[in-house]
Amino acid sequence: MAGNSAFFQGYVRTFIPTGNEAIMKEDMLEVLIYLFENYIVDGVSFEPGQDELAKELVGAGFAGEEIDKAFIWLEDLLDICEQDVIAPSQAQASSSLRFYTPQEAQRLNIEGQSLLIRLVNVGVLDQFSRETVIDRVMALDSADVNIDHIKWVVLMVLSNQPGFADIAEWAEVVVSEELAPVI
Repeated sequence: MAGNSAFFQGYVRTFIPTGNEAIMKEDMLEVLIYLFENYIVDGVSFEPGQDELAKELVGAGFAGEEIDKAFIWLEDLLDICEQDVIAPSQAQASSSLRFYTPQEAQRLNIEGQSLLIRLVNVGVLDQFSRETVIDRVMALDSADVNIDHIKWVVLMVLSNQPGFADIAEWAEVVVSEELAPVI
């Protein structure tokens, strides 16, 4: 799925091989995307081989600190998703409004907020998964979050939801730039 998608291929990498060296990849999000593309989408668990995976990530040019942050980010995501399975959130009306804190509004910006509204309106995200996306976007270790980052977080959150395999390709298209903006 991920390998053929223009959405996944559109993310610009900073990894540039130069002989035996490589420029260090810069942030936790790149580690998350690498893990998502290579392990999470395929349903492969990286928990048992976390040390081996960390070595692979270092070999691919990621900094150890960013790898640790990414593992913590993913563990927190898994904890949040497990909480919803244990105690499912009460359904809210699709017409309910979400008011953002000033920090959330700044981090998500109007474009990100519009994306989340669209995804709730078309049924890709429910209220709980929207809140999970917001939480995980706020947890990104990056001062400059753009719409592509938010789309990646949406796909990572959705990939941890029951039934993701059934809607994976559809969800990928819906979060791609081809979706018309909310008016």
